[in-house]
Amino acid sequence: MTGLFTGSFDPYTIGHDNILRRALPLFDKIVIGIGVNERKQYMLTADERLDNISKIYASEPKVEVKTYNDLTIDFAKRVGAQYIIKGVRSVKDFEYEREQADINRQLSGIETLLLYAEPQYANISSSLVRELRHFGRNADEFLVKA
Repeated sequence: MTGLFTGSFDPYTIGHDNILRRALPLFDKIVIGIGVNERKQYMLTADERLDNISKIYASEPKVEVKTYNDLTIDFAKRVGAQYIIKGVRSVKDFEYEREQADINRQLSGIETLLLYAEPQYANISSSLVRELRHFGRNADEFLVKA
């Protein structure tokens, strides 16, 4: 069974890594799908994100990393994923992800597995890391080292 862990991962945080590692025992394979949206401005290019995350999981044979720029459900079908994996940090995240899960299931039949953030990671987000870096602060403690 294949799961698809999706996000922009700009950058990939220790919270993302925690969700992936907790989901890993549930699947034969997990594809990390790095979403690319031309309307969005990123700190890292898609190639940089792909390279960074691929290095993190280079020794994990169950993990594959790819980029995509279309609907998540279309990408999920291309990679043979039966489930979409998402992390949830708050009620706000839950509401957004529930809406996405409902429409994805309606359009494709693909289910979404929501994993709740562990408390020590609940306040970590890529946008927080980007903001800290923007103001010249070191955010390395929130990032995964390859």
